Amino acid sequence: MNCIIVDDEPLARAEMKALIKEVSNTEILGDFSNARMALDFLRLNQIDLIFMDIEMPMVTGLEFATQLPGSTMVIFTTAYPQYALKSYELDAIDYLLKPIDKSRLSNAIRKAEAYQGLLSDSPEKNTVEGSTADFLLIKSDRRFHRIKFVDIRFVEGLKDYVVIHTSNQKLITAMNLKTFHQKIPGDTFLRVSKSYIVNKNYIESFDHHTIYLGENELPIGEVYKKEFFAIYSGGAVSPDDHNE
Repeated sequence: MNCIIVDDEPLARAEMKALIKEVSNTEILGDFSNARMALDFLRLNQIDLIFMDIEMPMVTGLEFATQLPGSTMVIFTTAYPQYALKSYELDAIDYLLKPIDKSRLSNAIRKAEAYQGLLSDSPEKNTVEGSTADFLLIKSDRRFHRIKFVDIRFVEGLKDYVVIHTSNQKLITAMNLKTFHQKIPGDTFLRVSKSYIVNKNYIESFDHHTIYLGENELPIGEVYKKEFFAIYSGGAVSPDDHNE
């Protein structure tokens, strides 16, 4: 896997290069001080992953992410936590707060590598053929696979695909998240953001911004907060109640 770094601070770019080399074998093809320079580079080169700051002059990292080809993954690196939810709405692989924690960076890169592997498995060949009250039927490589709803922990929208996260595997298929949601039980699976659907039976805890499922953390989108708190907490907790 290769990558580039986009950050307007020279020291931040140098530190990121050093950290990437320390925790992975990811090939660094370049580093750029602004999005326009990076976009010129992208026109001539196939890039797998971009480590990108958000608050930059001329074009912000969030604006730049909307211009990227579908095959290019993004990990945002920023000192500002308030952009986290927006970054996931742009299908970012991860969101790292500065100063970058080495273990968080390593986990983010492993996640990017895993998604690259999923995407290379020709997800267009995986199709949802139907569903029953208990399972989805997915066709892959001329075989039909039963995916039990009880085994699905959450579903992630990733660009033009959905990634089904079960207790022991990840399965990617070419379908948008809205269409997928219509094929699974609405009393069990809740849409909690633009990019995530969660099986409420796997929710271990939550706060006003995040749902926790073991090692997985799913952001709660503003549009979906009211419905989530009404359904999951039975009205006992309000999204407007910020007392912690």
